[in-house]
Amino acid sequence: MIGGPALSRGLSPLRQVLDNGVIILAEASDAVPAVALNATFTHGSVEDPEDLPGVAYLTRKVIDRGTTSRSAGDIARTLDDRGVSLRTSVTRHSFSLSCVCLPEDFHEILALIGDVARHPGFVAEELERRRVEAITSLHEDEDDPSKVAVDLLHESLYGSQHPYGRLIKGTRGTLETITRAHLLQYQERWLVPSALRVAVAGAIPTSAVLSSAARVFEDWAAPRAIDAAIPPPPARSARTVTVKRMDGKSQADIAYGFSTVRRLDPRFYAYWIMNTVLGQFGLGGRLAENIRERQGMAYYAYSTLEATVGEGPLIIRAGVDPVNVDRAVAAIDAEVRSLRDSGPTTAELEETRESLIGSIPRMLETNESTAEFLLHAEQFGLGLDYDRRLPDLLQRVTMQDVREAAAEVLDPSRAAVAIAGPVA
Repeated sequence: MIGGPALSRGLSPLRQVLDNGVIILAEASDAVPAVALNATFTHGSVEDPEDLPGVAYLTRKVIDRGTTSRSAGDIARTLDDRGVSLRTSVTRHSFSLSCVCLPEDFHEILALIGDVARHPGFVAEELERRRVEAITSLHEDEDDPSKVAVDLLHESLYGSQHPYGRLIKGTRGTLETITRAHLLQYQERWLVPSALRVAVAGAIPTSAVLSSAARVFEDWAAPRAIDAAIPPPPARSARTVTVKRMDGKSQADIAYGFSTVRRLDPRFYAYWIMNTVLGQFGLGGRLAENIRERQGMAYYAYSTLEATVGEGPLIIRAGVDPVNVDRAVAAIDAEVRSLRDSGPTTAELEETRESLIGSIPRMLETNESTAEFLLHAEQFGLGLDYDRRLPDLLQRVTMQDVREAAAEVLDPSRAAVAIAGPVA
């Protein structure tokens, strides 16, 4: 945890850029005797070959299973002896290795992460084992109506050829086709020093972080990677409804959405407030109040806004009894149309703004969340003082800004709707 005085003062991270482009971010806090370490590359599944989705995902599953000098067992013993769990993850725009360790173990754990990132072995036996796991995970997703609905929605909004329309995990066919050479090519081209951001938060002096990171990464030389260009999504002129029948399920899942704005669009903060009013404030905003509380026909109802490099989606989610699908979609239409036509009330705007500003300390409650916050600010060039400037950025959003955001995007006649479950 990062304690009260630190929150009131705001963060005070140090930032260092190595000659090869690696960026180190360090925030010291002695609130708990632990250190969060997050090494994130600013490349992810959007860099997969167009005809071979799933390369980044399979790379993520295999990369920590041995290096050119350490076996998978060696890595596991080093971590287990120190009570450390190394997590790997991949999104459309990031590839991360992260963990929490004791301060006295930081230097050795950072060196291990550096070895994993720089010198993965991609041993054939480990690749085949993780390939089976990846295909099993894909099958589990294909049997989950909530995940099926969201995947269908992404394809409807962006198209199968757009980076945001492709499956991060790929398909069974692509997962079976990917070879060790594909993983090596991905790692050598995209997991390079110019794309690496290392954020460390916790009970270790920032000077020690910077010196240790320099020792691990400063001699790493590789060509600079050029970020993949993200095209705008296709223009939508009509509503689409995609239905995937999945018998034997207890509920139907609805994903309803629009493409919105890029994270660096000046309108982002108005969109953030607008989405919070729609499906986040309290227990799920207007959506939950109508569909779940008043009408009692949804197990859950909320909306999310993905702030990302390209025009990310606003997605409304609802899980309902199959007999209530049409009523639930109609209720979503009504709330979307109402917010589009009238905007939020003055009370909604001010309560939402107050809630978002009040949530900033919670974004920094733990060392892990602080490291993630620093990485987000770095990725989008928001500055080391972003946590202190964020309240003012939210205060500047006017009622007109939010109404314009709602009018720009919330149009039921152009919505993409995806439904998965035991529907007729």
